Amino acid sequence: MELRNFAAIDFESANQDMSSVCSVGVVIVRNGQIQDHFYSLIKPEPEWYNYRNVRVHGITQKDTRNAPIFPEVWKQIDPLIQGLPLVAHNKAFDETCLKKVFRVYRMTYPDYEFYCTCVASRKKLGDKVPNHQLQTVADFFGFHLEHHHHALADAEACAHIALHLL
Repeated sequence: MELRNFAAIDFESANQDMSSVCSVGVVIVRNGQIQDHFYSLIKPEPEWYNYRNVRVHGITQKDTRNAPIFPEVWKQIDPLIQGLPLVAHNKAFDETCLKKVFRVYRMTYPDYEFYCTCVASRKKLGDKVPNHQLQTVADFFGFHLEHHHHALADAEACAHIALHLL
């Protein structure tokens, strides 16, 4: 299988509740080329920040105080990803976040087709890399991830990985 059209997606969460997405990055790939990108902060639900999460991504309650809620953000993303499969590095996290935040806002989940670059890396690269973390795999394919845990930067790295592995 060669995936040439897809949307790479990454979420950051405010706390351990997977519905608490506080930022999203999306990179649209068509015909094997990055065509568009989208980034937004999101007012999380529930709206509190865990110290560990803040240490990872640096987003705080002050940053998202006036940010739009998820349904408003998704109205902007939905037309960009129409008809495209979604790709994430560690799809288990991002797909769960998406399903849970849809449930919180009582939105109908469209059962997106989802692929995982981390699983693909384990299968195809094996021990060619020391680990299968996003920054390690991205670096293996020549993409230097400077702002790891910024949702758009992570989505861009994921898109580059997907073009090599999927």
